[in-house]
Amino acid sequence: MTRGEHIWTQVQLALHLLALDPQGLKGAVFRVRAGPVRDRLLSMIRMIAGPTTRLHPNMTDEQFYGGVDVVATIANGRLSMTTGLLQRSGWFELTMAERVPLQTAARLCQAMDQGTISPFIALDEGVDGEAVPQSLRERLAFYFDLSDLHHSDTDLQIPEGAAGTELASASVKDMRTLSLLAESFGISSMRAPLLALNVAKANAMANTRASVEAEDLEIGAELVFPSRATQIPQASDGDDPPPPPQNDNADEDEGDPSGTGLDLPNEILIDAVKALLPEDFLETLKLQKSRAKTAGIGFGTQTKSKTRGRPKPPRKGKLDGQNRIDVVATLRAAAPFQTIRRAHSKTVRPVLIYPDDIHVKRYETRSERVVIFAVDASGSAALARLSEAKGAVELLLAQAYARRDHVALIGFRNSQADLLLPPTRSLVQTKRRLAELPGGGGTPLAMGIKAAGDLAQKCASQGKTPLVVVLTDGRANITLEGTPDRTKAMENAHHIGRWIASSGVRSVMLDVGNRPNQALEHVARDMQASYFALPRANAQSISKTIGAELEI
Repeated sequence: MTRGEHIWTQVQLALHLLALDPQGLKGAVFRVRAGPVRDRLLSMIRMIAGPTTRLHPNMTDEQFYGGVDVVATIANGRLSMTTGLLQRSGWFELTMAERVPLQTAARLCQAMDQGTISPFIALDEGVDGEAVPQSLRERLAFYFDLSDLHHSDTDLQIPEGAAGTELASASVKDMRTLSLLAESFGISSMRAPLLALNVAKANAMANTRASVEAEDLEIGAELVFPSRATQIPQASDGDDPPPPPQNDNADEDEGDPSGTGLDLPNEILIDAVKALLPEDFLETLKLQKSRAKTAGIGFGTQTKSKTRGRPKPPRKGKLDGQNRIDVVATLRAAAPFQTIRRAHSKTVRPVLIYPDDIHVKRYETRSERVVIFAVDASGSAALARLSEAKGAVELLLAQAYARRDHVALIGFRNSQADLLLPPTRSLVQTKRRLAELPGGGGTPLAMGIKAAGDLAQKCASQGKTPLVVVLTDGRANITLEGTPDRTKAMENAHHIGRWIASSGVRSVMLDVGNRPNQALEHVARDMQASYFALPRANAQSISKTIGAELEI
């Protein structure tokens, strides 16, 4: 059986177990884009679940929970309510789950915690760094990445046998085993071993067993832990301290009939989970840790708008000539009071609206991003640095249209810093302007950082979100006045770096020297910039580093 067929077998088993214990397992996340594999997955879900309630990331609270039925309320003269989608029963299906706003994810998590929606299927259609919110993913028992599956892998079908009528029972020792196993793989959340235990109970029930056995624990660990693992357990070196002495008090065993206490996880379980980890697990984990920053520019700064952008929930407001009235929300606010108002009003009108009923529309827009490259074009290595910078710019621009990014290039050498490429998304124009760039001379580091900061402030004043990327070896020897002086040149760089930090511009410092430069790292600290030492910098590594900064 190939790896793809094994994953598909697990998917089928997970869906069958989900149907047996929807409250205990909650649901599943499937990372799969449109294609034959997704179509086969959805047809299998329909076969098991029947009709599903489909959800969308941008649904409003009224669609989730229900609200006032304006037309029925006004027509009947009494309050009428609509039914929300979360009040339905059966399976729920969320498409484009990677685009769910955190507020909507919180509402869905609350509904799952209350047991109102289950089973819950989230379809992750994201690319690269896009992913389902962690709070939502953590509550669902299963996660499967079907991106690399071929449609021929989905031909395999597992027979569905008879299932028991009640969930199987589990001992305290089973929970201890799964908890220690989770800890060995670096899983800190207690939801993971609880979900794995529920999977083991459901699997025992599917095989008409009254209690959980070792086979069921292995199934639970295989289906739950690989997607949550953050480390690979190290083999024991034989120098571990001896186990503590056993206590003869039966009360302290807490129902553990074997009396073995806190035994280490079975090596078979560890090997079973390790076998399901992807081959590039360590590399992927390292990349994810590099993206774990406390702040980031994401997809651009969120700004409020009254005229355009993504709609936000309406709020009470005044008709001051600038706001746009939300007619539906205004009628919804006025509808419950129509009977009282007609009784106390001398005018005869179909609808009586008071100033307190007025609701106005609100929108949220995301600003465009500008990646500003400040490239050190000095010295003997200038030609190599410029060529790699040009390659990185072209790689980033290949995806600029989809991400709405602009790219600008500043080259600094001798006593000047020149804007070689204004902010653009045109790949053709970029290649033409980058064809020939001068190199050689001194290193006016402060000038280059200042030119990038000036351009960043100009872009910010135009509503864009700038990111400054400085590529240099850090050997500054030209001052802001254009005179050669190493000591003063570094002082100028520190001063300009603090100015960049005070302006709030996010920045990245790429040290492309043969060896990491500690002085340059101090400049990056003054800039509050992310510092990366790339002694063997090439276009791919530079592009990957900047891409990681853009996705956080």
